[in-house]
This record gives sequence, structure tokens and C-alpha cells, in this order.
Amino acid sequence: MTPLELAQKYMDCLFETGNLEELRNILCDDFVFIGPLFQFHSVDSYLISLRIDPPKNFNYRLIKSYGDITTACLLYQFSKPGISTPMSQLFETRNGKISRILLVFDTDKFKKP
Repeated sequence: MTPLELAQKYMDCLFETGNLEELRNILCDDFVFIGPLFQFHSVDSYLISLRIDPPKNFNYRLIKSYGDITTACLLYQFSKPGISTPMSQLFETRNGKISRILLVFDTDKFKKP
């Protein structure tokens, strides 16, 4: 799979199917996730977090995507009840799997009044 195909598969797993085993198959064992609210430095810690607090009641609308030989970037509008904000994810790949994700968004949208 190309980096863009891997990024789309990742989004499908999170936003559509919720299939964490399928997600595990496309992530490197030493997978790193860096975001403004959470950071994980292994695939296991990331998947445990998703099992404990699974994403729910949210969706996205892709605005733009691009990629090269080892990376992909998705810009999308994230929505869930009471929140809508643009987000961007940079996916780095290695040996046909996602090795690192950098997630960027405005955390103020998620603060409770």
C-alpha cells in the first residue's frame, strides 16, 4: 500500500469500522503517535488507549490529501456533537506500515466552558 492508502485505511479503522485488529496490522510495533492531548510510543499503548476509551459519535470530511514515497498528509474537518474543527495528520511509513503519526489541531475547541 502507498502511504496515502495506509492513511486512508487508518481513518477507515478509526472512523468507520472500529476494527482495532485491522488497525494493528498497518501499524509498526514501535509506532509513535504525537498529538496535542496524547502521546504514545508503542503500538500496544496506543491500542490499549483506544480500547479503554474508544472513539464514538464523530466523523470527518476530507479537505485535502497528499503524499510521497514515505509520507502522507490528510487535512480534514473533524466533527462530533458540539465540536467542529480542522485537523491535520502527518503519517510516516516504513516497510509498508505506519511508523509515526503527528496530529495537529486547536485544543481550545475541546475545552469545556
